[in-house]
Amino acid sequence: MPNQLIEATSPYLLQHAHNPVDWRPWGDAAMALARTSDKPIFLSIGYSACHWCHVMERESFENVETAEFLNAHFISIKVDREERPDLDQIYMQAVMALRGGHGGWPLSAFLTPAGHVFFGGTYWPPEPRFGMPSFRQILERVAEVFRTRREEVEAQAQEITAWLGQLSAARTSGSGALTHSSLSSAARRLVESYDFAQGGFGGAPKFPHSMQLDFLLRWSQVEDQHQDRETWVNVVAHNLECMYRGGIYDHLGGGFARYSVDDQWLVPHFEKMLYDNALLAKSYLMAGQAFHRPDFVTVGRETLDYLLRDMRHPDGGFYSAEDADSEGVEGKFYVWDRREIEALLDAHTARVVCEVYGVTHSGNFEGRNILHLAEPVDHLARRWGQEIDDLTSALQTGRELLLGARSRRVRPLRDEKILTNWNALAISAFSAGAVVCDEPRYYRAAQQAWGFVEQHLMAVEGGLLHSWMGKPGPSGFLDDYAFSVAALLDLYMVEFDERYLERAADLAATMLELFGDEPSGGLYFTGSHAEQLIVRLKEFQESSIPSGNAMAACALVRLARYMDQPEWAERALAIVQAGSGLIETAPLACGQLLVAASELVAPRPEIVLVSQQPIEDATKRALQLVAMNGSSVVMRDGHANRTGSPWLDWHLRGREQVGDEATLFVCHQGACGPPIVGVQQIEQVLKTLT
Repeated sequence: MPNQLIEATSPYLLQHAHNPVDWRPWGDAAMALARTSDKPIFLSIGYSACHWCHVMERESFENVETAEFLNAHFISIKVDREERPDLDQIYMQAVMALRGGHGGWPLSAFLTPAGHVFFGGTYWPPEPRFGMPSFRQILERVAEVFRTRREEVEAQAQEITAWLGQLSAARTSGSGALTHSSLSSAARRLVESYDFAQGGFGGAPKFPHSMQLDFLLRWSQVEDQHQDRETWVNVVAHNLECMYRGGIYDHLGGGFARYSVDDQWLVPHFEKMLYDNALLAKSYLMAGQAFHRPDFVTVGRETLDYLLRDMRHPDGGFYSAEDADSEGVEGKFYVWDRREIEALLDAHTARVVCEVYGVTHSGNFEGRNILHLAEPVDHLARRWGQEIDDLTSALQTGRELLLGARSRRVRPLRDEKILTNWNALAISAFSAGAVVCDEPRYYRAAQQAWGFVEQHLMAVEGGLLHSWMGKPGPSGFLDDYAFSVAALLDLYMVEFDERYLERAADLAATMLELFGDEPSGGLYFTGSHAEQLIVRLKEFQESSIPSGNAMAACALVRLARYMDQPEWAERALAIVQAGSGLIETAPLACGQLLVAASELVAPRPEIVLVSQQPIEDATKRALQLVAMNGSSVVMRDGHANRTGSPWLDWHLRGREQVGDEATLFVCHQGACGPPIVGVQQIEQVLKTLT
C-alpha cells in the first residue's frame, strides 16, 4: 500500500511512495503531527539521480523491520533537494556543523517536533561495517536519547539553530577591498590548489569547477600583461582538456557526468545533471572562442546537442537529470565490452574506435570499458602511417553506430522536473552557443526555454516559481531570479532584442524587493513572501552551481550599465563586499563571486552602434562577440523588426549617426572616444575588443 508520497510530483519522492516507511512530504500537516505526537522527525533529503540514495532505500527503507521501527518512533519526512533547496541548504549546514564539515546525500537529519536539528549524518549501512554503525543502531540510539535526555536534545537543537542564524555574517566577513591586486592574488591562490599533472582542483573525487575557470579566463584577458597570465591561461586550457579526454565526458552522446571518482577523470559518477552541462558547455564555448580551440568548441556544441536530444521537454524547457543507474547497476548504460564493439562494427572501424577510446578486453571498470580519449586521431594516424581524414571518418561512423546501439539499451531514469534556475543556466549556454557556433537553432532553443519559463514558471501575481512537473512548485528562490536575469542578458546579446532587457529589469527590481537585506549588503536565499523556516540564510559560497548572491551581483552590474541605474551597480558592489571574506580566504569556494568582482574592478567598454540601415551579418557577429566578452552593447539600426526600449534611449543622447554611414561609439567608465564611421572601420575596432 503506498504511503503519502504517492500524491507527489517529484520523481524522487515517487520513487519512495511504495516503501513500507510511512513517509510524508514536507508541510504543515507533517509538522503538526510531529508536535501533537511529540515524536522526533527523521528528515531524509536526496534527489532522483543520487546513487547512494538508491542504495539506502534498497537496504533500509524497503526493509519492513526498519520501517516498522521508524513508523513507531519517528515522523518520517522525505524531501527532494532540487525541489526544496531552501530546506536542503538549512539542514545540510546543520548536519555539517555536527559532523565537522562533512555532508552529502542522502542527508539524514533528526529534528525536534519544532523542526530544529539535534543530530544527523548521511548514509548509514544496514549492518555495522567499516567503522560505521548500522542505520537501525542509529535509530535506536536517537529514539532513546530523545526520550531520556530531552532537555539536552532541545538545548543542542537551539544552539545549532542560533549558530545557523549567525552563519552568513561569520563566513563572509572580510576587508571588502576589491582591487586588481586582490583579484590577482585570488587567482594565484586558485592556481596553488591546481593539479598540474591530471587537471582539476584538489584530489579525488574531482568535480568540475567551471566558475573558477571562467574567472581565470576573464582575469587573464583583463590582466594581459601580468606575470602570471600564462599560468592562468594554461590552467584553464589544461583543465578543460583533461576533462573532455576523460571518461567523465560522454564521447558518444555528448555531455558530462557529475564528477570523477578518481583523480584522472576516467571513472565518472555516471549521473548527468542539467546544471553541470549548461555551465560546462558555456565554459568550453567561451574558452574555445578565446583560445581559438576548435576542439573546445566541439565539446561545447556536442554538450548542447545532448541537452537538445535527451533532456528537452516538447515545449522547450529542460529536464533536471539522468540517473547514474540503469537496471539497478551504476553505469551499465554507458560501458562497453570490446567483443560487443567488434560485433557491431567492421574490423577496421572497431580497431580505430578501440584504439582511440582505450577499449581493451580486460576493461577499465569492473571488466568493461569506459570510453575515454586514450589516443587522439592525429597521433594514431602518425603511428599507423594512415591519413587523418580516413581515420576520422571511421571514428565518426563507429561513434554513430555505437550511439545507435546504446540508444536501444534500457536508459537511466530521467528526472523530468523542470527547475527555473537550472533552465536559466541552459538559456545562457545556448545563447553562447548561438554566438560562438553562429548557430540559429541554439538561439531558438534559448528563446523557447525562456518561453517555457514564462508559460509554466510564473506565479499568477507575476513572480517566478522554482519548479514545474505538470503543476507549479514553490515560490522562486534567489537563484531563480538571479540566474534568470543573467539568462535574459545573455539572450539579449544574440539578436539585441531589447524586450529581454526590459524583462530582466523587471525581475531584477522584484529580486531586490523580495530578497534584499540592505544593512548587510547581501541577499537572502528565500523571499520575504516564502514559507518561514527556522532560519533565513544568505549564501555566498557555491557548490555545484553559482551562489545566488554572486550571480545577482554579476547581473546587476551588467544591467546597471544598460539601464542607467547606478544604484544597481552599488548593490552589486555591496553584495561582493559582503562576501569578500571568501574571496580573501577561500577563492575555490566562490568562483562566480570572483567573476562579479572582476566585472566591478575591470569593467568592459560600453558600445553603442547607430545606423539608419540594417546592420550586415558580419558587423552584427562582431558585436555579438564583443557582448559575449563582457561589454554592454546597444545597437539601433534600421531593421524593420527591431524594437527600441525607452530604457536604452539615454545611450543615444549625443550619439548620432555621422553622415550616411553606420557609426560606433566606444566608451569606458564614462569617457567616450571619437565616433568610428563606416562598417570597415567599425569591424576593425570591434576585433580589438574581443
